[in-house]
Amino acid sequence: MSERPPLHTAVDLAQIIVVTGVMAAGKSTVSQLLAERFSHAVHLRGDEFRRVVVRGRVDMSPYGDPEAERQLALRHTITAHSANLYAEAGFTVVVQDLFVGATLQPFLDQLRARPLSLVMLAPDVGTVMQREAERVKVGYGDLWSIRDFDHKVRTETPHIGLWLDSSQQTPDETVEEIVARLAEARIA
Repeated sequence: MSERPPLHTAVDLAQIIVVTGVMAAGKSTVSQLLAERFSHAVHLRGDEFRRVVVRGRVDMSPYGDPEAERQLALRHTITAHSANLYAEAGFTVVVQDLFVGATLQPFLDQLRARPLSLVMLAPDVGTVMQREAERVKVGYGDLWSIRDFDHKVRTETPHIGLWLDSSQQTPDETVEEIVARLAEARIA
């Protein structure tokens, strides 16, 4: 990414920006580039808290495992506490993770810092299929259907914040649109 001019002080302030979306929507890349736009920023990858569990980890599946759901809620709580602490210390915190369906609101309820914004990356299914095929890590594998997961996100997740169809955008273009429309993403 080329060097960008500094953000306006009305945007470049301590805050939390939650970036979510389906697997292979571009959350990691976009969140990193977005965080780099702020003068004091943290890119908090919620999935890191899943990976630190070395034994006993139960990953989410479409079949609804209570232990997996408990561990996901724990991960979201740890992520929220970390985001609050960084924001209280004066950082813009870009939180990246899967917040889908009923998991979104309980996570948002734990975030104290204001302003609080939410960006849902929502590229079309064809774009997600292409991105999934081109990346090294596998998000869907044999358990998840891209179409089913996309349907779940679009029908079961509260439509709050900025829902952005990034299908025809580069990551840099997506970040520019998020910065330009951050007021629309604000939820608190």
